[in-house]
Amino acid sequence: MKPIAVIDFETTGMSPAQQARATEIGVVIVEQGQITARYQSLMNSGAWVPPFIERLTGISNAMLRSAPPAAQVMHEVAEFVGDIPLLAHNAAFDQKFWDAELGLIGRRRVQPFACSLLLSRRLLPMAPSHKLGNLNRWARLPDTGQAHRALADAEMAANLTCFMTALLRERHGIARVDHALLCDLQKVPAAKVAQALQRIRGHSG
Repeated sequence: MKPIAVIDFETTGMSPAQQARATEIGVVIVEQGQITARYQSLMNSGAWVPPFIERLTGISNAMLRSAPPAAQVMHEVAEFVGDIPLLAHNAAFDQKFWDAELGLIGRRRVQPFACSLLLSRRLLPMAPSHKLGNLNRWARLPDTGQAHRALADAEMAANLTCFMTALLRERHGIARVDHALLCDLQKVPAAKVAQALQRIRGHSG
């Protein structure tokens, strides 16, 4: 399987459309079921962190004052990722911030996003919850550190993705699992996943 860049942002709010900004980014590169590289940084955009967000993430306004500028971090992380396909848990959220923060430094995303939340709903329907931490505990995946910090959450999403790709190979007999397949699968209606997997298995045989 070619590399996938799994990303996670911590932010001041829910959406760049509401003037929320990123406060931290974590990225892990996954190759052949292993994490092979990591990037993490706090990022100072000048935005104010509301108290409830500080309680959730542990990231304070004081911490951000000494953090590198958001523009510098986004240039660094864009170089780190390059054109490797992206994945996040609840990618709709992280994609908005990735695109918005890149846009502020005059760059554009060139690659698609896969979503481990959408994939987990299709491949792990028996899980009691599809929240990232709950899924990792349910699947007995490694504890990566403090939840709601970017690198720990990116590593959790990466471990979950490796778990699901192994499931596709071992339980569903799909020899070639790549980012494009994950993107296709996450769009399949939940009720039709079994048929889709059967069709893919037929094509990969």
